Amino acid sequence: MIALVSGKVAVRRGDHVVVDCGGVGYRLSVSTQTLRHVPAVGLDVVMHAHMVVRDDALMLYGFASEEERELFLMLLGVQSVGPKVALAVLSAGPPRDLVAALAAGDAARFQAVPGIGKRTAERLIVELREKVGGSVPEQAISIARLDGPRALAREGLIGLGYSVPEADELLDAAVGERPEDLIASALRTARQ
Repeated sequence: MIALVSGKVAVRRGDHVVVDCGGVGYRLSVSTQTLRHVPAVGLDVVMHAHMVVRDDALMLYGFASEEERELFLMLLGVQSVGPKVALAVLSAGPPRDLVAALAAGDAARFQAVPGIGKRTAERLIVELREKVGGSVPEQAISIARLDGPRALAREGLIGLGYSVPEADELLDAAVGERPEDLIASALRTARQ
């Protein structure tokens, strides 16, 4: 799983960035919010990343901050929200503002996003409101973030095709100290 991309900006477009990492160019789809943080072509950049594996493609998504990536992963856990729609949501404002809108139940803010209708906006609110809670926006995303081996195990399960909620549920019952042990334990639980 690719979690971080560091190198020089080779291409900078409205919906993606290509980062040259030691002679290999990685194309990362980005939100307009992330694009604002990407420097000019030829300058160094470090981007948080998430890879989505499909039958016909390997797609990389880039983020200016870990908070934005965590919000992206939460959005992917909502039914009928894929990577394109999640990026569109992230383009609607900074992660703190989006988390505050989720906590406040502001469905109109999400209906304004291209590709999101009334039902999907309401589904976002219902499914993510508890995850972000009514807490202070900076703390809201950190609720969803895991530390250490569990974070790596979570990323591994997501890379294997589990949704974010499924991965979290499997890890709740998993035992082990290392990410490999946690993943093995989670997969044993999934087979039962």
